[in-house]
Amino acid sequence: YVNPDAKIGKDVTIHPFAYIDKNVEIGDNCTIMPYASILSGTRMGTNNTVYQGAIIGATPQDFKFKGEDTLLKIGNNNTIREKIINRGTNTTDCTIVGNGNFLLESVHLAHDTHLGNNCVLGNAAKTAGNCIVDDNVILGSGVIVKHGCRIGTWALVKDGCRANKDVPPYIVAAHNPIAYYGINAYILRKEQKLTEEIIDDIAKAYRQVYQCGTSVENALLRIKETITIGPEIQCILDFIEQSTKGLIEIGRAHV
Repeated sequence: YVNPDAKIGKDVTIHPFAYIDKNVEIGDNCTIMPYASILSGTRMGTNNTVYQGAIIGATPQDFKFKGEDTLLKIGNNNTIREKIINRGTNTTDCTIVGNGNFLLESVHLAHDTHLGNNCVLGNAAKTAGNCIVDDNVILGSGVIVKHGCRIGTWALVKDGCRANKDVPPYIVAAHNPIAYYGINAYILRKEQKLTEEIIDDIAKAYRQVYQCGTSVENALLRIKETITIGPEIQCILDFIEQSTKGLIEIGRAHV
């Protein structure tokens, strides 16, 4: 079923038994598989594939929602497997999915969550509302990100973690309770092509934050005084200074 008010781009394939609601826009070269539902308020870019059973643009699971006309904005080149993505709660924000993401089976993005670009969300990874997942993040299977938390760029959160605080960029987070586990060095070398010098500076910065037994404020001062402030170090400083939930702590094995 395709509502006559829906705006469908060129060369879009909509398979039998898919449902396209009113107030939907689907860009060129998208594929909508059988039994997928694209609901009111969805704005989808180009070259996206939506798999069987996915529910895109569902009404937010938020008691504050009172039926407003809100939005879900999806970029380009995303693979969206069998899952639910909620649209926003109110008209001042919306749920956003960037470009080039791979969302595996049973992922759930709740209302007003912002997902960046080139992220991989494993099976049954879920966010609560108003979360921010920056570019190039990997969330392992079964990860839960609590309301309002942020995951920094190039972070890897291992399977089953429960993120109830902000996870800073370039690190590996593991265990329950979730904890700093080290630098995401393998991915930074392989995918981001960072030099060993930059990776070493990132490690030095996090030693100040997590392993020197000082306050976060003092750690930031030490980073600024002792480490060359390139783009990656500035990203770390900005993330920590802007954090509203506080940072995840260090695991016992790394004390």
